[in-house]
Amino acid sequence: MTKRRDFLACARARRQSVPGLLLQARRRQAHEVSDDRPRIGFTCSKKIGNAVTRNRAKRRLRAAAALLMPAVARPGFDYVLIGRPAATVSRPFDALLGDLRNAFERIHAAGKRPADGGPANDGASI
Repeated sequence: MTKRRDFLACARARRQSVPGLLLQARRRQAHEVSDDRPRIGFTCSKKIGNAVTRNRAKRRLRAAAALLMPAVARPGFDYVLIGRPAATVSRPFDALLGDLRNAFERIHAAGKRPADGGPANDGASI
């Protein structure tokens, strides 16, 4: 993803925080993009550190995403990976991979819950 509006749309959608990063995800509308492939964006604020540290954090996020995206990303979704201060750069890479996998699993599991976040209504009265 390269457009600011796409990043802002993801910011208003689902998010999952894990120790190494923050994952935001949203399902695109049918009229937005004709291609159904998942898209991904990366961002690291100045809270991460200087330019060298931010670029290193983004490189690590890109590498982790390249390994996991084919297995866990869903068609028609936009994802934004946000680096966390100190954690994204210093966390061991295998732990960062585990964090990202966990975030994907939890964010897509959230889409299966009832809309109100409470227990499903099976028709029985309380």
